Amino acid sequence: MSGALVAGVLAGYGIAVPVGAIGAYLVSLTARTNLRTGACAALGVATADGLYALVAVAGGAPLAPLVRTVQTPLRWGAAAVLLALAAQGAVRALRRHRDPSPPTDPQVAVSRAYLGLLGLTLLNPMTVIYFAALVLGGGEAVSGFGQRAVFAVAAFAASASWQLLLAGSGALLGRTLAGPRGRLVTALASSTLIAVLAVRLALSG
Repeated sequence: MSGALVAGVLAGYGIAVPVGAIGAYLVSLTARTNLRTGACAALGVATADGLYALVAVAGGAPLAPLVRTVQTPLRWGAAAVLLALAAQGAVRALRRHRDPSPPTDPQVAVSRAYLGLLGLTLLNPMTVIYFAALVLGGGEAVSGFGQRAVFAVAAFAASASWQLLLAGSGALLGRTLAGPRGRLVTALASSTLIAVLAVRLALSG
């Protein structure tokens, strides 16, 4: 079990630590809202990583050829969603700066954050191939139902810890730039960064 636990933790951090467009969006979302909303969004990302880890250990290797056939349209789809989110974030920031509106229902906000980041992260099926490659490379490290479950849970926990750290960073950024002008600049800068990363995602591979 210890081998599966260590393998899962390392795999989870391996997929989570490289900060891409989703990580940038998570930080931006938390800076614009609050830590509770950002934490729920972070758990949405981690849930997707955990689900893909579970799929990989349950038989991800046979899925690899199928995933590769659809990875291009899914990558373009993820890039399109990120570009839409970047544009939406910029427009909302400008509108709130000119005419502050009443805050959204907190429960609705956290639900949207969790489901939105879960769905967006699930648009990256290459995560299955990543976990499957690690499992196959580990050979005896992950075998049997118990070890596979430990691997998936450990990968989820590692990813969650990193995503929550990003959310915390976003909350600190939001407090530092708490004024209306600071929030506007932060939102526009993050939207620009997300758009750039989305274009890189679409052109990668």
